[in-house]
This record gives sequence, C-alpha cells and structure tokens, in this order.
Amino acid sequence: MKLKILKIASQTFINLFMVIFSITCLFPLIWMFYSSLKTQKEFSLDIISLPGILHFDNYIEAIKVGKMHMFFGNSLFNSVFSVVLIIIIGFVIAYFLSRYNFKMRNLIYVLFLFGMLVPVHSLLIPLFIQFKVLWLLDKRFTLILPYVAFGLPMAIFLFESFIKSVPVEIEEAAYLDGSNTSTIIFKIVLPVCRPVLSTILILSFLNSWNEFPFALILLRKQSLKTIPIGLSNFNGAYSVNYPQLMAAMVIAVLPVIIIYLLASKRIIEGMTAGSVKG
Repeated sequence: MKLKILKIASQTFINLFMVIFSITCLFPLIWMFYSSLKTQKEFSLDIISLPGILHFDNYIEAIKVGKMHMFFGNSLFNSVFSVVLIIIIGFVIAYFLSRYNFKMRNLIYVLFLFGMLVPVHSLLIPLFIQFKVLWLLDKRFTLILPYVAFGLPMAIFLFESFIKSVPVEIEEAAYLDGSNTSTIIFKIVLPVCRPVLSTILILSFLNSWNEFPFALILLRKQSLKTIPIGLSNFNGAYSVNYPQLMAAMVIAVLPVIIIYLLASKRIIEGMTAGSVKG
C-alpha cells in the first residue's frame, strides 16, 4: 500500500513538474503576443498585466514605419531558396556517399562533417573579403550562398545516416522494373526519408530565418536586409517602443511556429519511421 501511494505521489510530482516546465516555455510567447497589443504607457506601468484595450495599431506601425513587410519578404526569399537547395544538393550527395564506394569517398565525407565543426563567426572576415573581391555583396542571392554552404554538412550527415538504413533491395526491385537512377533517387528513396527530411527542413529554415551576422556584414542595401536586422532598427538611441517591437517579433516568429506545427509530427515519428514494412 505504501509503495502504491509513493508511486502515485512520484508520478503526480513528475506530471506537475512537466506542466510547470511547459508553462515556462509557452509563457514568453503568450507574453510577447499580448504585450504587442498594449500602448507604450501600459507597458511602462506594468510589463506583465494584460492590455486594457487591444491596440492593433502596433502591427500597422511595425509594417508601415518599421517596414517589416520588406524584411519579411527578404527573409522568406532567402530561407525558402536556401532550404530547397540544401535539401536537394544534400540529399543527392548523401545518396551517392551512402550507396557507392569510390576512391576518396571517406575523405569527402569527413570534409563535409568538418564543416559542422568550423565556427561560423570565425569566417565572417575572410568571407566578406572573398565576396567583395568577387562582386557578390549586396545581391539578391548573396545570403543564399553561405546559408547553403553552412547548411549542407548537417543535411548530408542526417541524410547519409538515414539512407544507410533503407534496404538496397527496394532500389534493386525498382531497377528490375525499368526505373532509372533519377527516378529511384527522387521518387523512391526521397519519400522514404520524410522524417529526416522534416528535421532538416525545420533546422535549415530556423538557421536561415534567424541568421544575423552574415546579413549584417554582407548586405548594405536597406532593401535587402532581413528580419533580424529589421528588428534591431526598433531600438532607438535613447528609448525603445516595446509594444511595436513585440508586434514585429510576433510577425517574425509566426512562420517558424507554423512550419514547426506542420512538420513536428514527422520529427516525433523518429528518424527510422516508415522505411520498410512487411
């Protein structure tokens, strides 16, 4: 009887701890949202309390004055193109690395993995000099190049590890049915990699969407700046309009939340879900 009571008490304590922990994770998002509907005076008097009247003017000002629509479009362009290129290039490279044993295969794989160990910030100055010499600064595609380069090592590592777990017999059967290599890669193997594909999509999108140093160093034109740079513009020399800043932050985090909600199920399924059944 005592053991049963002790088990129930411990389980209750664990559940209570998890509920409190979940609230601490969700509260900053909730606080940011309702703070964006306050006036500057309400926020200054009490940063925790709910707004008396909902002020959606902060969103209008964030778009009109802060030009969040322009920064949002630039970030979306860079992130979408970067993610697409990372997935396509990374998947193709990982497929050939996992399925073919050729000379210097291990060296190439190690070089890609080494890219995960290099501190990004240590390459800011040499990358800026290189882009300046090659006339690649202040272009629409400027940020896509480093985003893809630094996103490929992780994508190749995850894809390569997952493809190794996919039975080769599936591809052999497809070859016997008359399928060519491109059909097998993109119509048979790629759909099997959906769980890891979702993981790469989310991580690559987050890295591109939230990236700040490259956007600050490689771009000087205001029309090409991204959301992290745009958010820094809300900090004035002597004061900050926090409700407008919160409104801009809500606009910035919405795509990330939507993508996570759409793809989180695939991540939870696990890295080896649905490869082969029967």
